[in-house]
Amino acid sequence: MLVLLGIAVVVFGFIVRANPLLVVMSAAIVTGLAAAWTPQADLLTMWQAGVDTLALFGKAFNDNRFISLVWMVLIAIGLLERSGLQERARMVIAKIPAATSAGVIWVYLVFRQVMSALGLTSLGGHPQMVRPLVAPMAEGAAESRHGPLPDKQRFLIRSHAAAADNIGLFFGEDIFIAIGSILLMVGFLETNGIIVTPLELSVWAIPTAIVALAIHSLRLLLLDRHLKRTLAPVTTEGGQ
Repeated sequence: MLVLLGIAVVVFGFIVRANPLLVVMSAAIVTGLAAAWTPQADLLTMWQAGVDTLALFGKAFNDNRFISLVWMVLIAIGLLERSGLQERARMVIAKIPAATSAGVIWVYLVFRQVMSALGLTSLGGHPQMVRPLVAPMAEGAAESRHGPLPDKQRFLIRSHAAAADNIGLFFGEDIFIAIGSILLMVGFLETNGIIVTPLELSVWAIPTAIVALAIHSLRLLLLDRHLKRTLAPVTTEGGQ
């Protein structure tokens, strides 16, 4: 029961709003020491238990070091945003008179779904594409037509951009036969006596992906109509 002290450390850490990383590390060390403690344990034994616990953290980090490289991409994106990436994206799309918010988001939706169907699920995402590029470009298209946006419409555009990423990824990745969700379904069905191949599941995922694309395309069309109805168009100098 002493190993449950780690849970108490987690609860206490969140109550006092301590650094989550520090809380998790402390809970792991407490759990490791509690697991090694016995009435006969001496100081050297407890010290070795603490060292072994820290060694497990080091091994886990070393085994997953390539996954940790993803966080370097977020740092690079943050630096680009600070240097004006979003503003540049707005300026570029504002120079295209025919561009609309729904059109920008729809192009990204198609791109996201097609790439996911090919297994390239990393070519997109909220932090990598939606926040720094897609949402600012969609906002820029709306601003070029309607002027400064109220917060309600601005957040509505951002939510549709985020939804396009979710829908494109979710319904596109199931078409790729080597994706984890397909393999999970194959394994689950096989354990219940239903034998199917990954290709069969992928083929049946295509109609669902097409329907999802059509439904969200309709939602984007309604978004454009909503913006036209609630926002006044920008008029040129001397216009009506």
